[in-house]
Amino acid sequence: MFTNIVLLQTLSIISTLTMVVLVIIGMRMKNKQQIHYAFLSVIFFTLFWSAARLIQIFVENANNVVILEKLVYVGVCLLPISLMMTGIIFAKTRVNFWKYIWLYIVPIITLAIIFSSHYQQLFIIKASFVSTDFEYGPYYLFHEIYSYSCIVIGILYLLVFSIKNSGYFSKQSLLISLAFFLPLSVVIISTTKIVEMPVFWENISFAFSMLLFMIAIFKFDFLNVVPVALQKIVDLISEGYLIVNNKAEIIDFNQTFVDTFKPIIKPKRRENLSVLLLKYRGIYFSEEDCTKWSEAIGKETNYSSEEHIEGPNFNQYFQITITPIFSNQHFLGSIILFQNITEHKKNIEIIKNNQEVLMEKERLASLGQMIGGIAHNLKTPIMSLAGGIEALNDLVDEYKNSVGDKRVTQDDHLEIAAEMHDWLHKMKPYCTYMTDVINAVKGQAVQLNYSSSEKFYVGDLVKRISVLMRHDLKKYHCTLNEKFDIDLNTEIQGEVINLVQVINNIITNAIQAYEGQEGIIDFEITKDNKNVIFKIQDYGKGIPQKVQDRLFKEMLTTKGKNGTGLGLYMSYSTIKGRFFGNMEFKTAENVGTAFIITIPYLKTGQ
Repeated sequence: MFTNIVLLQTLSIISTLTMVVLVIIGMRMKNKQQIHYAFLSVIFFTLFWSAARLIQIFVENANNVVILEKLVYVGVCLLPISLMMTGIIFAKTRVNFWKYIWLYIVPIITLAIIFSSHYQQLFIIKASFVSTDFEYGPYYLFHEIYSYSCIVIGILYLLVFSIKNSGYFSKQSLLISLAFFLPLSVVIISTTKIVEMPVFWENISFAFSMLLFMIAIFKFDFLNVVPVALQKIVDLISEGYLIVNNKAEIIDFNQTFVDTFKPIIKPKRRENLSVLLLKYRGIYFSEEDCTKWSEAIGKETNYSSEEHIEGPNFNQYFQITITPIFSNQHFLGSIILFQNITEHKKNIEIIKNNQEVLMEKERLASLGQMIGGIAHNLKTPIMSLAGGIEALNDLVDEYKNSVGDKRVTQDDHLEIAAEMHDWLHKMKPYCTYMTDVINAVKGQAVQLNYSSSEKFYVGDLVKRISVLMRHDLKKYHCTLNEKFDIDLNTEIQGEVINLVQVINNIITNAIQAYEGQEGIIDFEITKDNKNVIFKIQDYGKGIPQKVQDRLFKEMLTTKGKNGTGLGLYMSYSTIKGRFFGNMEFKTAENVGTAFIITIPYLKTGQ
C-alpha cells in the first residue's frame, strides 16, 4: 500500500502515545485555567484523530476503514475550533465560552453530513489513504476554508501576543511558529494535492506540533505567561515608558505614554527617537534636553533627572529615568521611564503655601496673644496712673488757688505737698511694672519673623512668664505655685520668646480649665542629665478622650468658636522644631491635666 509502511506505523504509534502522555499530564495539572482546558481540547482531538488513523493503518477490512474514516473527521472538524479558542483565550486571558458557541455550527453540520448516508458525498465523494486519490464534494471547499480560517486566526493570536510578551525571536515564539506552520503546511499540501503523500502525515505532523507545545509549556512556561494580561498590567502602570534598541529606534511603549504625550507626540515603532525629538525641538524640548538624553542612551549608563516639559497645550513635570538593557554583556537598548510628577509638584507647592499660611497664622495668633496680654497687663496700671494724674491735677489746682490766700497756712501747703508726694509714690510702682511688661514683650514684637541661634537663662524665662501671666492669674482668681529645683542660670539654646509663648499658652489653657472658678496651677522646673523639664499641672476638667489622640496632630480646639486650635498644635511644632525637645501630656477627666516639656540644655562651656 505504501512504500515505507513500517515508518508510517512507527511514527503513528509514537504520535498517538505522545498524545496520550500529553493528555495525562494535562489532566494531572493543578489549578487549571481556561487556557489549559482549551489546550487540552486541542490535544484530545489530535489524539482522537491519531488513534483513528493508527487503527486504520493496521486493519484491512474495508468496512472498518470507512467507519474509522468518519471517526477521523470528528477530530479533524473540531480541532480547528479548539486551536482558535486557545489563541483567543491566550490573548484575552479569560472569555465567556457561550459567546463563541456559534463557532461549532459549521463543524456540527459537517459531521452531520459525514455520518449521513444520503448526504455524505456533499463532503467527500471518494476517500483514500493517498492525498491525490481523494475526490471532494461541493461542501468540502466551504468546510476547508472555514477550518483553515480558524487555524490561522488561532495561530495569529498566539504569535502576536507571544511576540509582544517575549519578542520576535524568542524561543517561545519560534516554537509556536514551528508548532503550527509545519502541520498547517502538510495539511495544505495534502488537501491541495500538490504532491502525492499518505494522509497519515497530517495527524503525525499535528502530533509533532503538540510535542513542541509541550516543550513551550514546561520549558518556557507558555500557558502561565498570558501576554495580554501582562500587556494590560503594563498599560495600567501609572508611569509611561519607551523601549529603544541600540540604534535608538523605538521598539515598544505602553498606553500610559501614549495618553500622557497625546497632545504633542505620536510615537511609532521603529521610528528613531532622535528624529522624533528633533520634530519638537525648541517647541517642547530644548536642544540641551535632546542632547543629554541621546548621550545617556549612547553611553549605555543609568540616567535620571527631573524635567519640565512645557509648550502649547502642555505643561507637565517628569522624573525621567533611562536604564540600559544588557544580555550576556551585550547592549540591547534602553528603557526610558517617564514618571509624571506634576501633581506631586503641585502638592509640594500647596504644602509650601499652606506652611506659609500656617506660619502666618501662628505669627498673627502670637501677635494677637501678645497684644491681648499687653492690654490686660497694662490696663490696670494705666487706669491707676490716670487716676493718680487726675488727683495730682486737682491738687495742682487747689495749690494754685491757695497762692495769695491769707487763710492758707504753711501747714496747708505742707499738707498739699504731702498728698502730691503720696500720689507720686503710688504711681511709681505702676510705671515700674509697665516698664517690666514692655521689656518682656519688646523682643517678641520685633522678632516674630526672625529666627536665630540665641541662648537664654531659665531665670530670664521665669521672669517673663511671671510678668506676662500676672494679670490673667489675678483676673481669673488662679494661683501659680512655682517650684524650681534647678539652677536658674542653666542655659537653653533658642529664643526665649518662643518658649515664653508656649508656656504662657499652656498656663492660659490651665486657667481656662477651671472655667472662671478659683484654681491652683503648679509650675515646676527640674532637670536630668540632658534636659530641662517643665511641668504645668492643673486640676480642672481634663481633656476629653476624643480629643486626646489628635491633640498635637491637628489644629483642634475644645473652646468652640472662642478657640483657633493653633495653640497646642503650634506649641508642639515649636518645641520639636525649634528646641529639638519633646512635649507630652497626662490627663484624666475631672482630675486635671499635666503638660511636660523636655528641652536639652547647654553644658558648661557651650
